[in-house]
Amino acid sequence: MSSPDIVIIGAGMGGATIANALAPSGADILILDKGAQLPDRPENRDARAIFQQGFFRPKESWYDSKGNPFNPGNYYCNGGNSKFYGAVLLRYRAEDFDGVSHTDGHAPAWPFHYGELAPFYDEAETLYQVRGKAGEDPTEPPRSGDFAFPPVPDERAIADVRERLRKVGLKPFSLPLGIDIDTWLSHGKTPWDAFPDARTGKMDAETCALLPALIHANVRLQNNAEVKRLILGEDGRHIEAVEYLQDGETRRVTPKLVVLSAGAVRSAVILLASSPEGLANRSGMVGRHFMNHNLSAMIGIDPRFNNDSVYQKTFAINDFYLSDGKGGPPLGNVQLLGRISGPILKSDLKQVPEFILNAVARKTIDFLIMTEDLPDPASRVRLDGEKIVLEWRRSNMTAHEGLKTAMREKLKQAGFPIVLTHLFDRKTPSHQCGTIRLGANPATAPLDPFGRAYDHPNLFVADASTLVTSAAVNPSLTVAALSLRTARHIRETELHA
Repeated sequence: MSSPDIVIIGAGMGGATIANALAPSGADILILDKGAQLPDRPENRDARAIFQQGFFRPKESWYDSKGNPFNPGNYYCNGGNSKFYGAVLLRYRAEDFDGVSHTDGHAPAWPFHYGELAPFYDEAETLYQVRGKAGEDPTEPPRSGDFAFPPVPDERAIADVRERLRKVGLKPFSLPLGIDIDTWLSHGKTPWDAFPDARTGKMDAETCALLPALIHANVRLQNNAEVKRLILGEDGRHIEAVEYLQDGETRRVTPKLVVLSAGAVRSAVILLASSPEGLANRSGMVGRHFMNHNLSAMIGIDPRFNNDSVYQKTFAINDFYLSDGKGGPPLGNVQLLGRISGPILKSDLKQVPEFILNAVARKTIDFLIMTEDLPDPASRVRLDGEKIVLEWRRSNMTAHEGLKTAMREKLKQAGFPIVLTHLFDRKTPSHQCGTIRLGANPATAPLDPFGRAYDHPNLFVADASTLVTSAAVNPSLTVAALSLRTARHIRETELHA
C-alpha cells in the first residue's frame, strides 16, 4: 500500500488544474482517474458516431426520482468532460458573486467577492491559453489586461449574422475560447463543440494541465482506477485511506492529503458511499443544491441565408444577462452552438432523411439559450444501494422562457423569420454543479471558502461540486480558477511552499 503526500481523485478540469498547480511543490502526488487517455480514432470527428450512435457515451444508468433509468452522458477519460466541451472559458460576472434576484427566486451570495478570484481567473486564462478580446462585452467584470491570444475569427456567414444582430441593437462579443483553430482544422473540418479531442487543438484539462503536470517526476497517474470510498482514521476526522477498484481488484492508498475532483455527481456519491451519514456531511448538505443549467437550442432559419461555416461558435450575447433589457430581472446568456449539420439533427429527427436535414441546416444559425438554475436543497444526488439517483428540480424557468422570447424577437428582426427551440433534458450533462458547496458556515455548507471540508482537515474538494451558484455562463474557467486558489491555500497551509 503506497502512502503519497497527496491523492487527487479525478483528472477533469478541477483535478488536472490542481495537479498542475501543486506539481512544482515537489510533493509526492498520485492521481486516480476512473478513465484513461482518449485515443485518436476516426470516431472523434464522426458526427454520426457521436450524435446518432452515442459511441462515446458511458455504458451506465443513473435513475430519476421515480426510479426510471437514463444514460447520463458524463465522460470518463483523462480531462473528463472538458475533452468534449465547447471550449468556452467565460468568467462569472462580478454580480454573480454578490447574490442575484430572479423572478422565480434568489441566487445567494458567495463567501467572497469577485475580486478575490480575479487573479486566479487571470492565471487560469493563461494556463488554458484563452483566445478573446477584452472590452467587447458590456457585462464583463474587471480584469487586469487583455487576453494573451486574439479571438477565434468569425467565418464569413457568422460575421454576417454578428452584423445583423448589431443592427437590431444587440452587442455580440467574441467568445473567450480555448481552441487553437488552425491545429483543430488541420485534423478535420468539423466543429469542436461536443467533438472529443485527442490532443488535436482543444485547450482542455488534459492538454493544458494534466500532461504538463505529469512531466514532473513527483506526479503519477493511475488510469482505470474508480474510487469507491474514503476511509476515516480512528480519530473520526482525518481521511486515512482511499479505496478504489482497478483491474477487478480492490486497492487502498494512504495519503496525507486527499483532493476530491470526481465531478459534481461522482464526488458527492463518493462521500455519501463512505459512511452511513456521508463524509463531510455535518450540515446534511452533501449531494444537495444540485444545479444544471437550463439550456435550449434555438435555431433561426432564413431561406435566403447560406451558412457555409465549419465551426460557427465564435460569439455570444449578454445584453439580457444583468436584466431583461427593459429594467426587469436578469435572464441569461446566449451563445452560438457548434455548427449544426444533418447528421446532428437526425439524432432527434430520426424519420427525416439526412439530405433534407442537411439542406435545412445550410439555412440556419444555431444558438444556445442558457439561464441560471437556482440552488435548492431538494434538488439532489443520493444513493439507493449502489444506484445513483439524480433528483433534479428545474428552477428559474420564467427567466428561461423570457430569454427565449427576447432572443426570438431579435432573430426575427435580424431576418430569420422561422425560429425553433428545443429544451435539453437530464441526459445532457449541462454544467452540473453545486453538490458540495463552499460556505462560511459549517452548519449550511460542507466546505470552507478554500474548499477544505469542515469535518475533515485533510480533505479538499476541487471541481464543479463546490460552486455556490451556477450563474448563467459556462463554469469551466471558474472551476479552474477555484482549483488554483485551493492549490495556493494547500501550498501555504499544508506544504509550506
